[in-house]
Amino acid sequence: MKKQYRHLVVVLALLPGLVAFEALGQSNERFGTAALSELTVPVTPRTIALGSTLTGGMNGASGVEALISNPAAILVNPSTTAMFSRMNYVADVGVNYFGVTQRFGASNIGLTVTNWDYGDIPETTVENPEIDPNNTWSAATIAVGLTYGRQLTDRIAAGITFKGLSQRIDDVGARTVALDAGMTYVVGESGLRFGVSLRNFGPQFSFDGVGLQDPIITTSPTGTYEVPGEIRDVRSELPSMLNFGAVYESRFTNDFTATVLANFRSNSYDVNQYAGGLELAFQGLLFMRAGLDVSSEQELVHWAEWNVGAGLSLPIGPSRLMVDYAYRPSKVFNSVNVFAASFTL
Repeated sequence: MKKQYRHLVVVLALLPGLVAFEALGQSNERFGTAALSELTVPVTPRTIALGSTLTGGMNGASGVEALISNPAAILVNPSTTAMFSRMNYVADVGVNYFGVTQRFGASNIGLTVTNWDYGDIPETTVENPEIDPNNTWSAATIAVGLTYGRQLTDRIAAGITFKGLSQRIDDVGARTVALDAGMTYVVGESGLRFGVSLRNFGPQFSFDGVGLQDPIITTSPTGTYEVPGEIRDVRSELPSMLNFGAVYESRFTNDFTATVLANFRSNSYDVNQYAGGLELAFQGLLFMRAGLDVSSEQELVHWAEWNVGAGLSLPIGPSRLMVDYAYRPSKVFNSVNVFAASFTL
């Protein structure tokens, strides 16, 4: 048996175990109980516009962007790429995403940082229930990822991302680590490729800090005393998810290329999601994108089913500047606009 097919057999043998693992964790009673739900939100334009369908990777995509869906998809990175993305999320929340990837022969490494900025929030207490704009508190969520991907054969690639996670809410905070892992498989020269990834796998998550300290008043024959006490936060699981994706690229003429994408996502703490996307490229310069993202219980989701976006690639000597935009409509909150710029040397 050829080497690349032996690798494929190993991948296919592992998939039933991954599916069983994910199925064990899924229960309607557990929906919405995971910590750090920010990890489930797509934060870059191409990802959003195509309905989060980049699990299989995609020729022409930024490796910085593709690794979010599948660490193995970082292998689409041709050389050195840097990217910055800004999303104006609901409730005036800002999300910044920055990453850089570098190819070394058959390997790629990447460093990414995602920062959620919730702004200044008015503080109210039982003693002072009125809103005072000068009395505020803040919160922040930061995820730092280090990715390594390697081309195992001419068709199979594997990747892994180690993530450091931190969340602060006023004077309490929590820190933990998580792991993403995945593989991609290219079907020869057919334009077809597949991918599988397991994301956000890690230990439980809980808060501590000054804000959870609650003095206990005790009395005795000698008087009343204040004893230091602490409220123990309930430990929560991370929002793990299992993705299966397929990508098919076809060149109609020398000028036009179409890429069709599909993805199934099994969420441990949310409903399952089915997604599809289409990207049309003109001369590798102008890109139009659209995607559908449908849940098994769509009435529980506040996002609309469709997303759209566009991109413009500008050659600058031997380098290339890519500017992307995506629009994500909501049925309840304000719609989301996302902008990004990436530079490939």
